[in-house]
Amino acid sequence: MQLAIFLLSRLPRFFLVIPICLFLSACTSTEHSSTPSVVKIIKTDGKYSLSVNDAPYEVRGVGLGFKNIEKVIALKAAGGNTFRTWGMEHIDEELAIAEQLDLMIAVGISTGKELLGFDYNDQAAVAKQFKEVTAAIEKYKNHPNVLMWVINNEPNLLFDDQGKLKDVNPKVYAAMGDIIDYIHANDPNHPATFSLAGANPAHIQQVVKYAPNIDIIAVQTYGDLTTVPQSIAQSKVDKPYMVTEFGPMGHWELPTTEWGREIEEPSAVKAAGMAKRMQDVIINDQTGRIIGSFAFFWGQKQERTPTWYGMFNESGEHTARIDELTKIWTGQYPSNRAPLSKAITIDNTAAVDNIYLKPGQVATVKVLVTDPDDDTLSHEWVLMEEVKARSKGGHYEAKPASLSLNIVNTSTANDYVEMTFVAPKAPGEYRLFNYAYDGNNNVANANIPFMVQN
Repeated sequence: MQLAIFLLSRLPRFFLVIPICLFLSACTSTEHSSTPSVVKIIKTDGKYSLSVNDAPYEVRGVGLGFKNIEKVIALKAAGGNTFRTWGMEHIDEELAIAEQLDLMIAVGISTGKELLGFDYNDQAAVAKQFKEVTAAIEKYKNHPNVLMWVINNEPNLLFDDQGKLKDVNPKVYAAMGDIIDYIHANDPNHPATFSLAGANPAHIQQVVKYAPNIDIIAVQTYGDLTTVPQSIAQSKVDKPYMVTEFGPMGHWELPTTEWGREIEEPSAVKAAGMAKRMQDVIINDQTGRIIGSFAFFWGQKQERTPTWYGMFNESGEHTARIDELTKIWTGQYPSNRAPLSKAITIDNTAAVDNIYLKPGQVATVKVLVTDPDDDTLSHEWVLMEEVKARSKGGHYEAKPASLSLNIVNTSTANDYVEMTFVAPKAPGEYRLFNYAYDGNNNVANANIPFMVQN
């Protein structure tokens, strides 16, 4: 087993598509030891830490969207030791591969949200949910690779008719508290929490009021990760904290165009910002309260764009954020790093300055992109309309179809790649993407929104 892991960690990234079953036996087996790992929260001199089977445990985690075992192999190769989930759809496969690779899982259990219409005043629905959740806990509580339970994701996320945040029914937190009471009585080996959108001190105090038995205050924050120490001080809650989602700047935290479209950072800017916030707040934690973190998102998803949150592109290539996590977790970058897209303009105009083109106008997009290993880059250009229906709270969002792109010519010089194109004839909101591939299963991403109008 250890030899297999060693070999996998040394393979170039493009070999990671090889099925793990070539290296590990019983990779889809659900058989496991019946002895659970004993996970404890330790408090020493006012500071919190985590232990597993009486050994100190430093969470090197990601939020993982399980689609194939190759992504889990890549996590192990990058130096990660833990992943969190949001539901039980793939739990048997996830636990099996975690056991094979000696990883731990913060097991997510999907429970009702007011955002999606669940009514916590409906006692029958709440009782049915309690029965389903506790049955899942009973089924998996003795698996040795369960680290903890995360029994709801962002239950505090709710909007009023004007799109502004509003308070949820306190019965939401009370219902979670009932589940945590059950866990404490029937599974003393694993802590339990539910994760909050943001780190609002008022929300944290509400949680502690209605679910005082919660073991860990779990918060999810992106650009605002830098405010977590202040939130911990203001909340005055003597419990450990965990950052169960952090990553790039959120789409709600960055400037928009005049017509309201979010402006995404190029992948190199995104990676550097995430790494700095992680280093400042999590690695150099001065509060003594943060006992773990999970970078988002170890996979790919559509949310405003197909590249905003995923650390992989849809076709499987690695981005620079994986390299930054690898360096933080192992002390060094991988042997071959992702290209770095740093800036993108159309006709020398940045997105924040609002790009308007006429139907059929000829324009030039320019991307500043380099490769740390001096690999020769190939480029793909994709034109899309903007998202029609924007999701809330990270839930499903339809990816716009790619459109025909009339390319006039392309050129490269002095770390810039340029492409001259003909704007669409139909007025509307568009976004142009550049994907820079290094030939080693790595990619840099950059995109820019523009408006076509008469």
